Amino acid sequence: MRAIRSLFWAALPFVAACSGVDVHSDYDAAADFSRYKTYYWAKTPTTPQNPLMAERIVDEIDGQLNLKGWRKVAEGQADAAIAAHVTTREKEQIDTMYSGMGPGWGYGYGYGGYGPGGMGGFGGTGMATSTVNYYTIGSLIVDIFDAKSKKAIWHATGEGTVTTDSQENAKKVSAAAGQMFKNFPPPGK
Repeated sequence: MRAIRSLFWAALPFVAACSGVDVHSDYDAAADFSRYKTYYWAKTPTTPQNPLMAERIVDEIDGQLNLKGWRKVAEGQADAAIAAHVTTREKEQIDTMYSGMGPGWGYGYGYGGYGPGGMGGFGGTGMATSTVNYYTIGSLIVDIFDAKSKKAIWHATGEGTVTTDSQENAKKVSAAAGQMFKNFPPPGK
């Protein structure tokens, strides 16, 4: 039992780290980002489960761009166009806990071998209990295009676990936007 508790506490920081937001970005190295100072929204995200979240996403991205000196203007006056999308998908996690691994645990001729521990080295007295947990992964995708040429110049994705707590989700959106635009704009050519 002590070994199982130790395993649990050793794995806890890993599980906590997995609950954050994973962010990646890419950009066109040939684009001269110093000439982009204004933008318009070509496509705002939609979130059918919670339309308020779509507004929060737009506000977060607007805030990040404003911090970088960009200004939102009418479509015909903008240097860049912003498009954001939200997707979700269900994932499953299977957790298996072993107990009662008899005195033969670790003996035998490797996993699946026959020896003092019995078939497979498990001693024949062990039990395994598996549980299946389902959770939702949400992805925020933000693209920036040159407003005139319509060519993509920047792309970022943020992905994390979606909860039933809208305030927690709002914090994750804020963290994702902050990470996405942390090194924005990229270095000029």
